[in-house]
Amino acid sequence: MCGIVGYIGNRSAVEVILDGLKRLEYRGYDSVGVATFKGNETFWWKDPGNFASVEFTIRKKVKKGNRGIGHTRWATHGKPSHHNAHPHFGCNDKFAVVHNGIIENYRELRQKLTSAGHKFQSETDTETIAHLVEEYYDGNLLDAVKKTITELEGSYAIAVSCQDCDEIVATRNMSPLVIGIGEKEFFAASDVPAILPYTKKVIYINDGEIALLQREGVKIYSTDGSELKPDISLVEWEQEHAEKCGYPHYMLKEIYEQPAALKNTIESLVDTKDIEIRLPHLDLPHEFLKSLSQVLFVACGTAYHAGLVGKYALSSLAGIPVSCEVASEFRYTPPYIDDKTLIVAISQSGETADTLAAIAEAKRRGAKTITICNATGSSIVRNTDGVLYTRAGPEIGVASTKAYTTQLAVVSILATHIAELRGSIDRAKHEEILTWLLKIPELASETLQDDSVILACSDDFMDTTTFLYIGRRFNYPTAFEGALKLKEISYIHAEGYGAGEMKHGPIALVQPDYPTVAIATSGSVHEKMISNIQEIKARSGPVIALTNPQDEKTKELVDYVITVPAVPEMLSPILNAIPLQLLAYHIAVKKGLNVDQPRNLAKSVTVE
Repeated sequence: MCGIVGYIGNRSAVEVILDGLKRLEYRGYDSVGVATFKGNETFWWKDPGNFASVEFTIRKKVKKGNRGIGHTRWATHGKPSHHNAHPHFGCNDKFAVVHNGIIENYRELRQKLTSAGHKFQSETDTETIAHLVEEYYDGNLLDAVKKTITELEGSYAIAVSCQDCDEIVATRNMSPLVIGIGEKEFFAASDVPAILPYTKKVIYINDGEIALLQREGVKIYSTDGSELKPDISLVEWEQEHAEKCGYPHYMLKEIYEQPAALKNTIESLVDTKDIEIRLPHLDLPHEFLKSLSQVLFVACGTAYHAGLVGKYALSSLAGIPVSCEVASEFRYTPPYIDDKTLIVAISQSGETADTLAAIAEAKRRGAKTITICNATGSSIVRNTDGVLYTRAGPEIGVASTKAYTTQLAVVSILATHIAELRGSIDRAKHEEILTWLLKIPELASETLQDDSVILACSDDFMDTTTFLYIGRRFNYPTAFEGALKLKEISYIHAEGYGAGEMKHGPIALVQPDYPTVAIATSGSVHEKMISNIQEIKARSGPVIALTNPQDEKTKELVDYVITVPAVPEMLSPILNAIPLQLLAYHIAVKKGLNVDQPRNLAKSVTVE
């Protein structure tokens, strides 16, 4: 959500900032703005719209300076407009501020500042920050920012610069911020891809810390004002991993990267020689895992669906109470938690605000916390007791694909690990699951070899106004995820439902122009799924079935058959997700939509 880029060095600041902001487009935005500084002058422009509509004017208006800040805004306070776009200024152009997050007490601050004579130009919460910095400034920008943040309530990542000081000050609270260390040039950004063409050396800023970027270097200060020794990390992936590489869209590229992403993830946690699980970053004693009273998965959106699969996998293998909670509800209605509770937080970005809040609440109640995450150095990783990394690489498309399937692989590994420790599965079952998991990347590649039926479905149903997705047991969450993908990028209404619940209401919707996608791969509920399909066909509803090549019984019943290789039921959601991603993708493309940046959505939801 929103993008920040700050730069100080010897290059043209506007070029570096625009390049960085373009690389953050996937986060979602509705306006663009840049401010640069040269001597005692500020050069800036901002407007609603995308880069195609704004970039030319920014380049024309903001030519000078090798220090500056920029922003892509996703509206929270005030509609997209020239005045509401970032950067924001005080009563003149001397101070410029960009901000991600929400300042919850901005109304009170605005009233106080207005009473002191400050005049506001926008409807935003962010503008209060610029006026506070202006109010506290006495020649030292760092001190002014320190005083400012003591007044702020809410979440923020902030970058501030001014005419007087040849520096940028950046700080954060519950919103991501990373500092890049280059050769005589330094960067501030809300995510690594913005600065990766220039440096792979980064400092992940913690809540309350303040970064001072000067031409001589970067200094980091703690909440009490003392200087800290920066912890410099090296980004593991290359810039080309975050580029399209000849694909028409990031989403399609990332769908086809899933075999490699799954291989990297699974083999990072499973020893392929000894068929043993290795979890180097879990950091929880085996005795604790053996004595668990319950496990709670917490997540949002697609990651929540991975948590639901994790719930089914862990409860079936380990025989302990397992639940999955929507993180945005967890903190307000938390279930019973004790010191033998394990919280498993799942997040692609590691910056999901609701999931961070759920973790904080769980820790306050004494639970142990771990995360399944794709982002090293992220806030969630730093705030949990252990981590299981997915190795999906950068995911740019807003609709999650490879991040989801790698999460599914990891929840399967975690479930197997806990079950073996507790003695609820034997060595033979343990090896069987892991042996199949190690085959999954190759089977995912096989799944991607033929999309002819999916293309035919996209042709036939691109003008459909509503879809139903049904599944059972491990693929009950798959129905939710398939429906979500279609909604996200095609804007077609879709609903995921438990197939066994059809008779309790939804079957009333079935008619000849209402397609159902039935996830009917082999497993313990396959015959039940066939019965549910027959009920739909008896009411003239068209059915697209996702099943295995040898399933002749299902093929005879349905209108379209999409096949995936047969695997154990617990692992089938990994392969089953892939054709559903492709179905959503091809329908959206046929409708002429921007699949990488669907309207109103952001890749990383960093505000509640």
